[in-house]
Amino acid sequence: MRRQRRDRGFVRVACVTLALLGLISSVAPVAAQSWPQRPVRFIVPFGPGAGVDIGARLIADRLPARWGKPVIVENRPGAEGLVAIQSFVSAHDDHILLCSPSGSFTVHPFQYEKLTYTPADLAPIARISNTVIALGIPASMGIATLAELVARVRAEPGVFNAAVVPGITELTFDYFVKTAGLSIQKVPYRDIVQAATDLSEGRLQIYMSSYAILQPQAQAGRIRTLVMSGRKRAPMLPDVPTAAETGFPSLELEGLVGLFGPREMPDDLRARIGADVRMVAGDPEIAARLASTAQVPNPGGPAELAASIEEQRARVAAMASALGMKARQ
Repeated sequence: MRRQRRDRGFVRVACVTLALLGLISSVAPVAAQSWPQRPVRFIVPFGPGAGVDIGARLIADRLPARWGKPVIVENRPGAEGLVAIQSFVSAHDDHILLCSPSGSFTVHPFQYEKLTYTPADLAPIARISNTVIALGIPASMGIATLAELVARVRAEPGVFNAAVVPGITELTFDYFVKTAGLSIQKVPYRDIVQAATDLSEGRLQIYMSSYAILQPQAQAGRIRTLVMSGRKRAPMLPDVPTAAETGFPSLELEGLVGLFGPREMPDDLRARIGADVRMVAGDPEIAARLASTAQVPNPGGPAELAASIEEQRARVAAMASALGMKARQ
């Protein structure tokens, strides 16, 4: 009799367990389908006007039509991307997403003794674009090529000042400086966008950033773009050579931009958001507007973004090793 009661108890427990599992499996897709339930925020680690900011706003303008809720872009510049990342990670909110170049964080393990986040805290959602990264100088310097600039810097060591976007852009620039045997002083900026004005007025001699920041001054003829960092020439800058074409492949850099969610975000929700963002980013009108701000559309889902980041991590590790830097995390 006791054995029968015990068996019946096991059956009841098993039935309850199976029912709970079924409920959980049915709730997850429903949760993904019901998202969003309130306005969504995109946190961007740069100030207004940066390439990532412009791209985020183009995407954000189209998503409310699909999601039925506003999408707000929030600029959080500072501390080499850490301000934005910390704000995003500490929220633990699937309505607060990070829209950022992966280069803002793939170098952090080589820069900081201790970080308040781990790579797992940034769950890949969607690959959006490759921001065109360019190196510019004041037009008043009268230099036409990167080789000419290198020759002049070598002839006047320590005289030239440079501003560089923090993260992988700065690491790439440092790698270029080392391999080319140059001596250049770097000027720090809290908001790197402001450096474009100093460059155009000659207070700064070298600036490496997204071309979107340089574009207004370049179009006005006050800045000359010597090189862009991508593997291929950017369609919107057909006359600007790549780093490899100039004979300085150490400046090669792909400005990968993606959208990230919190680590707690379910895979099905990431896939759904990723599909929506990929569709918007691939729209011909949006693609054309991205191109006008010097961004090459490169839409992809969570898996594609994760793979691109791993490729970039390997590149970062190789450059850091050449610079004598070791991962501290």
